[in-house]
Amino acid sequence: MKESKFIEFKSEVTNTFLKTVSAFSNFGAGVIRFGINDDGTVCGIEDPKGACLDIDNSINDNISPRPDYSLNIDARSRVITLSVSEGKYKPYLYKGKAYKRYNTSTVPVDQIELKRLTLEGCNMYFEELPGGIDQPSFQYLEKKLIEKLSVSELTNDMLRTFGFLGDDGKVNVAGALFADVNNFSGIDIARFGTTVNEISDRETLSGTSILKQYDEAVAVFKRYYEYEKIEGFERVSVENIPGEAFREAIANALVHRTWDVDSHIRISMHPDRIEVSSPGGLPGGISEQEYLSGNISSLRNPVIGNMFFRMRYIEMFGTGIRRIKESYRNGTQKPRFDVRDNSITVILPVLTCGYTVTTDGQKVLDLLESGMILSGREISEALGWGKDKSIRVVNELKKRGYVRVIGTGRGTKYSVS
Repeated sequence: MKESKFIEFKSEVTNTFLKTVSAFSNFGAGVIRFGINDDGTVCGIEDPKGACLDIDNSINDNISPRPDYSLNIDARSRVITLSVSEGKYKPYLYKGKAYKRYNTSTVPVDQIELKRLTLEGCNMYFEELPGGIDQPSFQYLEKKLIEKLSVSELTNDMLRTFGFLGDDGKVNVAGALFADVNNFSGIDIARFGTTVNEISDRETLSGTSILKQYDEAVAVFKRYYEYEKIEGFERVSVENIPGEAFREAIANALVHRTWDVDSHIRISMHPDRIEVSSPGGLPGGISEQEYLSGNISSLRNPVIGNMFFRMRYIEMFGTGIRRIKESYRNGTQKPRFDVRDNSITVILPVLTCGYTVTTDGQKVLDLLESGMILSGREISEALGWGKDKSIRVVNELKKRGYVRVIGTGRGTKYSVS
């Protein structure tokens, strides 16, 4: 038994557990087990019934509002399990502070996270707050509506229907993001050479309608990852990276990112891949496994998401990841997804069979290309390298998706992807 983000052990009952009650109530259910040491060994609680009464009183006296929890005693081991559910009336405060879990630790939230919890507790979204624009212009939005939905003109009633206006009739954050000029971050695009020190192109798209940012990002993609060739008597367009996958990645980044953070969506274009990184981790209530399966969608920005759906930039809510994977169905390399607490990165490899690697990386690939499955030690011996060098080169190939890992621990071996 080990502690985790959702499980905490306490050898005795002290008020330190109250921070974790706040964390579980604010950011997801979890359990606290009293009578277990940090190393997982059971020590039990001397008077578990009396301790349960102390736990109950401590929660009711110190956590506001009252969280949803239950207590259970294992009569044999004298271990008390406190199960805490994620609450609806956030933030849940202990001594005036809200907490969250960070790995196996419990830490206070920052001001941005506290504001998010407060909005969530009021059943509101950041995109519904005032947008800070007095006289917005929507020329680009109107142009796209005419082009895609065949409307004659954009009216004030349509803005209200889209959810772009607050009760006071002024533009909210969602409306500001679709306005021609706004004060929000956007998309930072960098095209690299063979190393990250070689930047051949750089564009920053911000302060404009996110529809325009989307279109301009797609235009940059086409410039570098699409080309034309002659087949028979026809000129056909060829994509090094599936255009559908790139468009889905950008649309998902704009729809699901956290807009209360002054940070750009980053598009890193490399000869062998594109990385699209958006600020903000997974929306509440969605696990990494559910996100990667593409079966469940929880919109962080429903007004923005509905507009992208109306404009047909996205097909259906929750299908983006599946569509990205489907576009690589016949490719030798597959897209990858790096999900972290504060960012999500989609890695789209090129469809060509060639590799962009260092000389040492090519030696490893040449060794494995024949279908061999080798351990790190066998690679070192075959190439005459030291252990540290082999690990460094193989890890870089793993990161790029060129090498597949088989097994774990001492039995770990490698083959080409």
